[in-house]
Order: sequence, then C-alpha cells, then structure tokens
Amino acid sequence: MSHSYPEHSYPEQVSIVDVSPRDGLQNESMTVPTEVKQTLINDLIAAGVKKLEATSFVSPKWVPQMGDNSELLDALAPTRQTDVCYSVLVPNMRGFENAIVHRPDEIVIFGSASETFSQKNINCSIDESIERFAPVAAAAKAQGIKVRGVISCTVGCPYEGEIDPSQVAYVTKRLVEIGSEQIGIADTIGVGTPLKVQRALQAALEYADISMLSGHFHDTYGQALSNTLAALQMGVSEFDTSVAGLGGCPYAKGATGNVATEDVVYMLHGMGISTGIDLDKLVVAGERISVFLKRPNGSNVARAIINKRQS
Repeated sequence: MSHSYPEHSYPEQVSIVDVSPRDGLQNESMTVPTEVKQTLINDLIAAGVKKLEATSFVSPKWVPQMGDNSELLDALAPTRQTDVCYSVLVPNMRGFENAIVHRPDEIVIFGSASETFSQKNINCSIDESIERFAPVAAAAKAQGIKVRGVISCTVGCPYEGEIDPSQVAYVTKRLVEIGSEQIGIADTIGVGTPLKVQRALQAALEYADISMLSGHFHDTYGQALSNTLAALQMGVSEFDTSVAGLGGCPYAKGATGNVATEDVVYMLHGMGISTGIDLDKLVVAGERISVFLKRPNGSNVARAIINKRQS
C-alpha cells in the first residue's frame, strides 16, 4: 500500500550565521584572549561561513568577555573578507558610536517577547527597549549598515513560562517599524517544540516577509534540530548556530548552548540543501576552540566525525 507524504518545499540554499564568537563565548568564565577569538573567526571563514556575529558593544561591566571588542575588530581588519558579513551586537547609541569606527557590515539590536525578561535583561519595558534602539537603527541605516532585530523568548520565558504568539507579532511590528531588515526569532531558553516555533514564525509573518526571518534555537531540551526542520518547512532560510554548540545567555537561567553549527550543516547537507560550508573544516574550528576552553565538544556530529577518524 502506498502512502503519500505531505510535500514540503524546502529552501535550496540556507545561510548560516555562526554566533559562537559572541553568543558562544560571552558566558565563558575564563577570559578568552583576543587572538583566540580571531583564530575562531578565521577558522569559521576558512570553513565557508559567510555571516558571523563577531562581538558585542555592550558595557564590559555587564559582559566582561566582550571588553576587547575594538581590539578584536582591529585585529580582524587586515584580513577582512569582503564577501563575509561581520555583524556586531549594539545595545544603545554609545555602543553604536564605538562600533561604527570599525564599519561592521551589520548591527544586531534586540527586543524580548517577554515583558519580565526585558525588565530583567535590559532593565526596561519592551516599548522602552524599542525606543532606545530606534536612533541606533536610524544611524546604522544612514551609514549604509544593515540592521537585524532579534526577538528573544519567542516561545518561552524563564519568568513568564509560555509566550503568546501575539507578543511575537507585536515585537516584530515594532522592530520592522524602526528599520530592521532581518528579524531573528529566538528560543533563548530552548523550551520550544516544532509547532510552537511554527506558531511564533507565523505570528512574525503578519509584519515580516519569510525572507526576512531567521531562526535562533537553543538546544536546552534537545529540540533545536527539530525546531530548525519545522522552520525550514515554513521556508525560513537563515539560522543562527554556534560551532561546537558553544554558548548560552547570561540572563537566562539554565540555558545551555545554541544549536551546534556542525549538526545543522550535517542535517541540511543530508537533505540536499546547500550551505557553502565545508563540514570537515568546520569540525576543526569547533574542536580547536573546545580544546582551548578545556570542554567537551557540544556537537554530536563533530564528536561522531572525530571518533570515526580516531578508530
């Protein structure tokens, strides 16, 4: 008996944004030297990564790990690749003024779909946070720099629990109004499951085109690849991932790392979706930073490939 399966039209190509240099390292208790970050970024680029979050221009008082933001961008400048998008997180005008000296290709601003998370994370309401970012987005656009708006806690919040999709729609609307060209839908604490993620994306589609959306999934409950597949089925073709599964948010209790870039790339390639990334070189990049941090590699695929090499 033959069964017919629902046809999904998956994107032919997916853009991977590796966020390990920022989101991956910002929580590490040991200070990671600038040259180690530089090596990580150059390893990622050598593996074919075309978009990455290089650093963040937040106050070093809040995130000491990113205190070398200017030094890092200066160190990267001589070998900067024109076909790679170097992105930096900018929380306010002061951060923007420090960042603009280095001419990043893109700035990242952020809002939360959870009112409590916004208060605890950046000490202001959702609306206040958008007002704070409006001049930053305007200044970036005036300089020809792209603006990405990322929405945290789109499916769940450590303080409020489940988040209503209408909150995602509202924050998408506000971020688009102030000039965001890309909207990242983030499951900051990794509690999402596929249908919840699709509902959050569907809500964002009220105010943003599918080509503007990207997925940012944490693997706290082991759901990140399933959530990636669910987003792909809706036509999302850009994902934030972190090599070796590095990272977590300092203000999200118990959040484990982002989904591992290697795992997402392996899945996409196995589905016949191209990423432009060389998986073997990517594994080298992840292994090198994992060894430096003296921590096990957080990517299942990397561990499998390394074990196979050693057997």
